[in-house]
Amino acid sequence: MAAIFTIISSLIFTMLWAPVSSTADVGDGSAAVRQRADQAFERLHQLAGNQQTGAAVSRQERSLPLDPTSYSPDSYLIGTGHGDLAKGRITCQRVAELSARTDLAKQIRVLVKEHAIDRVRERTGHNSEQDIEILREELVQEYLQGVKIIDRRFDEANGTCSSTAVMPKQAVAPGLQRKSSEPPPHPAR
Repeated sequence: MAAIFTIISSLIFTMLWAPVSSTADVGDGSAAVRQRADQAFERLHQLAGNQQTGAAVSRQERSLPLDPTSYSPDSYLIGTGHGDLAKGRITCQRVAELSARTDLAKQIRVLVKEHAIDRVRERTGHNSEQDIEILREELVQEYLQGVKIIDRRFDEANGTCSSTAVMPKQAVAPGLQRKSSEPPPHPAR
């Protein structure tokens, strides 16, 4: 985020403080301004491309393998999440990552609530009406440690993206050692 801010601020600085053309160019000032702006945006695209290449290199240098098949279900909890590309690539990626982490937390502990309401309405001279309403809630509230996002994919054809998260099972064990007589924690609303 700081790198993007630096790129944008240098672009603005270049556009505002670049040397102004000589007075001979004043008659064609819009062409000179357009040329400076085009050059500044070209530099911005080059810097952004370099930043993405650097991010890809740093991801390859991680100590954990990035192949999802190298994480055994015997040793790791594996969660997957999906997002909608219509919201944009960054938003889709964030939603998919959050969904993958939630999928991991659901494998640890879930509080499920169900509330059913059965209404029967009887009026004189009319048939009785029945309305059944069932509300099911799934609440997940866990602190997760050691979670790694190991795979991110974009499916342009279907307009979706997905992420895969893993967490070592040994990181889960201490949190699950709760007395069976102890009630589950109340989730925050």
